[in-house]
Amino acid sequence: MIRSVLRAQRRNVRAMSTKYPARGNRFEGKNIIVTGAAGNFGGVCAKMLAAEGANIALVDLAVDKLPAVQEEVEGYGVKARCFGMDLTDDTKVKNMVAEVKAEFGTIEGLFNNAGYQGAFAPVDQYPTDDFEMVFKINVVGLFSTLKYTAQVMIDQGNGGSIVNTASCAGLGCPTLMAAYGSSKAAVIHLSKISAIDLAPHNIRINSISPAYIGPEDGYMWNRQVTLQAENNPTNAPEYYFSNDNDTVAKQMIGSVPLRRAGEVEEVINAALFLLSDESSYMTGVDLDISGGNVIGGARG
Repeated sequence: MIRSVLRAQRRNVRAMSTKYPARGNRFEGKNIIVTGAAGNFGGVCAKMLAAEGANIALVDLAVDKLPAVQEEVEGYGVKARCFGMDLTDDTKVKNMVAEVKAEFGTIEGLFNNAGYQGAFAPVDQYPTDDFEMVFKINVVGLFSTLKYTAQVMIDQGNGGSIVNTASCAGLGCPTLMAAYGSSKAAVIHLSKISAIDLAPHNIRINSISPAYIGPEDGYMWNRQVTLQAENNPTNAPEYYFSNDNDTVAKQMIGSVPLRRAGEVEEVINAALFLLSDESSYMTGVDLDISGGNVIGGARG
């Protein structure tokens, strides 16, 4: 009786507190790690999970930005803790997962989201050190986080759900993005292999592949538009992209059958579905969240 009253009180706090209303209790009492929690995808995911009752371990290299996210997450009446982390250091990743386990008691889910877009350049001019860094963060760091979280889940014996952030850049072949596109293709394949390896433990591994996510005046959108325009070696709009920012933006939206940029919440809705028991018979799946970008013959 007391527990049910406390749950109701927590739901009331969530409903009144911050941007995302309580839409249910799919994650009530579950403890979930969110990497890249200081960024758009990670921060929104943490808050939307909290709105449905999850306790959140917030992980990011930008540790100075985490307290603001923590405050918003705790506004939903759940527990949140911050963990500053360089995901390229395997030992630190292992220790971080152990600290989360010690702090929260159990780990039921992981949104494996930290990533780095890297440089924009033709493959013959792409800087090798940046190529290596993209893979260290997007593939090796993601692998380490998945590996050590899976070990905890196996020891717990209750299964779990892990969602890796890939990209439609890993499904198509985006010009000037040799490192990022290749790294995200690796994430998609790693997710499928991991799904097979971990299925006997009832640990589900899936991935999401967004493309062209707004707001259209946001940092990531502007960065991609600007760098595609600046680094297009052909200056031939009919071939890849223009050298003019406004034209590039129109070309990008023009390659999306739905003719608009996606919203962060549309991406995170898919992640929450895969993290939840609603997708309990899904593993090894990559969800294309691109407004039809890939099937529409997109550039990436």
